[in-house]
Amino acid sequence: MRERRPPQKSHERGKANADAGGKRVTLPRALSKLGYCSRTQAERLIGEGRVAVNGRIIRNLDAWVDLSFAKLEVDGAPIAAEAKIYLMLNKPRGLVTTRHDPEGRPTVYDCLKEFEIPHLSPVGRLDKASEGLLLFTNDTEFAQALLDPITHVTKTYHVQVDRIMDAESLAEMTYGIRNDGEVLTATAARLLRSGDRNSWIEVELDEGRNRQIRRMLEATGAECLRLVRVAIGGLDLGELPKGSVRTLTEAELRDLKRRAGMERTGRN
Repeated sequence: MRERRPPQKSHERGKANADAGGKRVTLPRALSKLGYCSRTQAERLIGEGRVAVNGRIIRNLDAWVDLSFAKLEVDGAPIAAEAKIYLMLNKPRGLVTTRHDPEGRPTVYDCLKEFEIPHLSPVGRLDKASEGLLLFTNDTEFAQALLDPITHVTKTYHVQVDRIMDAESLAEMTYGIRNDGEVLTATAARLLRSGDRNSWIEVELDEGRNRQIRRMLEATGAECLRLVRVAIGGLDLGELPKGSVRTLTEAELRDLKRRAGMERTGRN
């Protein structure tokens, strides 16, 4: 007598679909993988009835599609995979990290006018007063992997402070500082150089909390005068001029993907 197999649970069926060559994905993920928009934006478009699969409007966020065969449309326009773009910008101080600012302030996109790519987004942020290395891509999986706290891809900053930072304050930053209910920790902090009244320090983070370095310095009694991100993982800002943009090399991109764990998961 043949043994009956228990019915497969919905999440198990979903996993089976996802594992089928990596081409079967949920509809929001499909739009994201094609570089059309983020998953959150895709869910909104689907909910508004603006997304069609093989000519039929789909409103189910859990619907599965096969990227090898499905024809996707948004507002009647076909969606095709965009070429993946990976850029680095030396962000000047005074620019906000957003595409459109309601206050009319200059944004980082003012530096990207030659790149007419509608879905190019920053990987993380630098606040208005901060400067330095900022990545842009339309590869949402790459961006998510770099920002995932599990991967611990390090970011390195050179910071000018209003005093000579002593060894005790630098050690405090690596031990952990409690601020507004959070414990803020740097993976490394060291003195680079000092003058009569201020100094430059190097701070390395493997997490990204809001205004993390500025808050840590304030807790030690120091004030941040300048904050420059000089590296992400093994990617250095180098001699890229302020406000300039360049494409990542294949070697740089491969190294970042390795550090973000994309090679181990088969994502590329």
